[in-house]
Amino acid sequence: MTKVAPNEKVNFTKKILDDLDLPPEGKRYIYKDERERGLIVRVTAAGQKTFQLYKKHQGRPVRVTLGVYPDMSIENARKEALKAKGALAAGENPNVEKNKLRQELTLKEFFDLYLERYSKLEKKSWEYDEREVNKFLSHWFNRRLSDIGKHEIQQLHLKLREKNGLYQANRMLERLRAMYNKAIEWGWDGENPTQGIKKYKEKSRDRYILPMEMPLFMKAVEMEENQTAKDYFLIALFTGARKTNVLQMRWEQIDWHNKTWRIPDTKNGEPLVIPLTNEAEKILEKRLKLVHGSPWVFPSDTSKEGYYNDPKKAWNRVRQRATIMLWQQTELFAELIEEVDTHIKSQNNYVYSTLKLFNAIQKEAEERGVELPIGLMDIRLHDIRRTFGSYQAITGSSLQIIGKSLGHKSQQSTEVYSRLHNDPVKASMEKATNAMLAFIGTDEQ
Repeated sequence: MTKVAPNEKVNFTKKILDDLDLPPEGKRYIYKDERERGLIVRVTAAGQKTFQLYKKHQGRPVRVTLGVYPDMSIENARKEALKAKGALAAGENPNVEKNKLRQELTLKEFFDLYLERYSKLEKKSWEYDEREVNKFLSHWFNRRLSDIGKHEIQQLHLKLREKNGLYQANRMLERLRAMYNKAIEWGWDGENPTQGIKKYKEKSRDRYILPMEMPLFMKAVEMEENQTAKDYFLIALFTGARKTNVLQMRWEQIDWHNKTWRIPDTKNGEPLVIPLTNEAEKILEKRLKLVHGSPWVFPSDTSKEGYYNDPKKAWNRVRQRATIMLWQQTELFAELIEEVDTHIKSQNNYVYSTLKLFNAIQKEAEERGVELPIGLMDIRLHDIRRTFGSYQAITGSSLQIIGKSLGHKSQQSTEVYSRLHNDPVKASMEKATNAMLAFIGTDEQ
């Protein structure tokens, strides 16, 4: 393919922009779009590609920064360029508002602006932005945006991988990149220091609760002392819904006549109707009697939101109980566990807790040089959702039915999903629920 020369006009495509030559250090190259007059992309030596509108306004050249590629798509850049032209034609200069950001802001000042002006308005996950940035980037809050360099971000990325795992490291890199891109879009005249820093390679998770683990998991849930957490885990398991949707379930969303749960706002931005299996309906009927008029299915007196929002401790107890039961199936481990349990109970200040027993077992195994299997400790809350879909597959459901019941959205299959009815979906969900319950020998259907 022929290379595009700087200042040359070309039809912007993903292939073209991805393959543009980078200028020498300290220089910038400009490339012009054939389709949208005045739309240019400015390329730096670091590889940052910024869309701008270049046009004369009141006899003087004006550059309006639109966004950073590839976070801003080519099509959106053309639309924004057209809007900016309209504003200029109406006598408004978009740079007047943007110039407010040209002053050097600290990271804290900009992050507060980013939260209020973008994240809280556009992102359902804005609370994660607020929590994670305050947790991992607060040591930079008093630094100016331009003072934070690429090398420092690379070091932070590495440090987070070592201490918090590659997924957390990658999410923080993504947040920083998005913040700097927004700063540029809003008029900050600097370069994104995350440019060129690659995310660590991630593996897509395929972990779910295996058939041989299911009876242990179900028994561990049954033993959970927190009734709200216990019911939450079961509803999550029997509906396959996302964690947040289940936690925020409201009674007004339950259609008792049609036995469905309507989630008004899902991750993909569309409502989802989930048929309620018999087991899910039983749990909800029981909870209706427990919550005493609360609008939430899983209310909480201690959370500011009013609903139960922190199942982590209960989830760890369930995983630990199930894992201990798994270890007990091996004679060597069973003897070790019995000895540890007996020793703990013999102490004068004995107060039983799953965590105490679990930690004591691990410590004793380490001292003896015994390597314990990880058991169910690698099961995450989101894996409950994957478990439901997996059991649908185990019982012979089609990918279309699974996608419909889980609310998956894709260009290829959306049309198929829209033609499906809830009857076959519910039948599939009943099969999956019965398959899971079968592993604990229950006859309560």
